[in-house]
Amino acid sequence: MILIRDYTESDAIQVGVLIADTYSDYNLSFASPDQKKAFLGPFQHARSPEKSHQDAIADVIKASMVFVAEMDGVIVGVLRGRKDKLQSLFVRGDVHRQGIGRQLVNRFEQECAKQGSRKIILMSTLYAVPFYQVMGYRKSTGIRSMHSFDGEGLQYQPMKKTL
Repeated sequence: MILIRDYTESDAIQVGVLIADTYSDYNLSFASPDQKKAFLGPFQHARSPEKSHQDAIADVIKASMVFVAEMDGVIVGVLRGRKDKLQSLFVRGDVHRQGIGRQLVNRFEQECAKQGSRKIILMSTLYAVPFYQVMGYRKSTGIRSMHSFDGEGLQYQPMKKTL
């Protein structure tokens, strides 16, 4: 059973590791080890016991809406956003294609609609474009390149959905 719930700061360590692993495995295969560190920013220290590293990760996770997906007490997905923009979505690789991302996006869209949003935009990594298309998002322009922390050159597809 999957539980979708609001994020709490006590989730920061699990969410940090989830983001670091998923981002690295599915979006940074083109990057050298040093480039990966630059793209990961504070998430490169996701397994560090140092409080300063943990605090930096918790600060980055903050957003007006953050939801986590929990399975058997373990966080397996996270979505960050605000009423008109989905900022990031990560689902642990070994549980892909089990409806977790769909449930997180549905919860997010419901909250956006409650807050009066009529449209949601996002910057999809190329890996995730097919998922978002199934969820009703459409490409809004051509592929672009962005920064991620100190890393440059990550390709993304701008997308949008009318609620």
